[in-house]
Amino acid sequence: GQVLELLRGVQRGSEDRRRWLSRLRWALQNEDTQQKFVRLDGSIRTLTGLFTSSLAELQLEAARCLHELSHSSVPAVAEACLPVTSYLLTYLSGHSLELTELCLYTLGNLVVESEAVRKQLLPQGIIPVLASCIQSPHEAVLEGVGYVLSQLLQAKEAPTDIIPLVLDSALPQHMLQLVCSGLKAATGAAVEFAWCLHYIICRHKDNELLLALGAVPALTSLLLDLAAQIPQEAPEGLELLVCPVLRCLSNLLAQTDCQGLDRRLLIALFLILQCFLQQHPFLIHECLWLLNNLTADDPSCCSALLSLDLLPALLQLLTCSQMGTVLVLTVLCNVAEKGQFQCQQLLQQPLLAQLLPLLTLPDPEAVGQCLELLHLLFLHCPEAAAEFTRQGGHQALEQHQSTPELQERAQALLDMVRQPPGALSACQATLAASS
Repeated sequence: GQVLELLRGVQRGSEDRRRWLSRLRWALQNEDTQQKFVRLDGSIRTLTGLFTSSLAELQLEAARCLHELSHSSVPAVAEACLPVTSYLLTYLSGHSLELTELCLYTLGNLVVESEAVRKQLLPQGIIPVLASCIQSPHEAVLEGVGYVLSQLLQAKEAPTDIIPLVLDSALPQHMLQLVCSGLKAATGAAVEFAWCLHYIICRHKDNELLLALGAVPALTSLLLDLAAQIPQEAPEGLELLVCPVLRCLSNLLAQTDCQGLDRRLLIALFLILQCFLQQHPFLIHECLWLLNNLTADDPSCCSALLSLDLLPALLQLLTCSQMGTVLVLTVLCNVAEKGQFQCQQLLQQPLLAQLLPLLTLPDPEAVGQCLELLHLLFLHCPEAAAEFTRQGGHQALEQHQSTPELQERAQALLDMVRQPPGALSACQATLAASS
């Protein structure tokens, strides 16, 4: 009854139509009312008529009603709004900033709930329209564009239907520019577009285009600027930008080689780590993922980690969290894999003493990674095995002989530990010097 009365009031065309629209907007904040409204005959047609009206006040109020409807999590409500999508796109190039913003967020909300809406918007040209909106000087519009785009890029059909269209448009270069100017201006928009880039990179196999646009040096340089500016207290919300930027760089580096990468990035990563350690521990994992991808196949990155004396800072993170432990051990394995010299460097730290307690952890993944690291150290520096036994490592290994997923590796290490040490080697000299 009440919903029908509101619709009649809006339809009557009297001069207080705007008041009726305003009442309708408040009513449409309720899920139930939204569903009742779209079932009424002519409801969307009436709103569309007012939304396309030449009276700016009525148009804006109708846009607010549509925006309320777009918040519904019921796909039927989003699908009832299908007749409006072409008008929403048309008004994105209008003169009213408030109307542009309302249209953007309405589109973004509709896109989340309904595949039918997404399928209709693509041939209607949503991607070229967004590519023109991203050149707006207004931060509120840029944020809205980022919101719509990030919703589109998360859709299940994005890899086949949406990402290729985005990559063929002018959007990627503008997104990259906006992300990289995020420290100076428009941080909100930079955060949205950094996530957009992340969705493209992790859901698209071939990121030649972004690599060709210089995404790796651009994002690296952003992190260097960030690390250089970090005060003791990081400004509020900065972590929201750092997280997707680290992910983008991490995934791009996994798809290309790290040759020619700015080594200062390693220092920047540790500065960022220290800055966010207490307040935003989730960023530790992001930094360590990137560090893992940097050191996985690149001997020069491993050498830089050692020569820049970043090992002590890395070892401090060994017990920061369950996932952190596994990631630090993985990075240490990347370094140890490179050979005898790198293992000697690792053993100059009190590494064996730090690894012992890790063997008693309840997490089989961490213990497995720890066994992997010990294997590499013993392989390249057999004397490390004798030192490990002296520190009581033998018993720690024996406990894992009965753990199904660990027993083979534990047994292999026990065999290595039991071998008589050979002639004095460079590693032994290292161990003697550091003990």
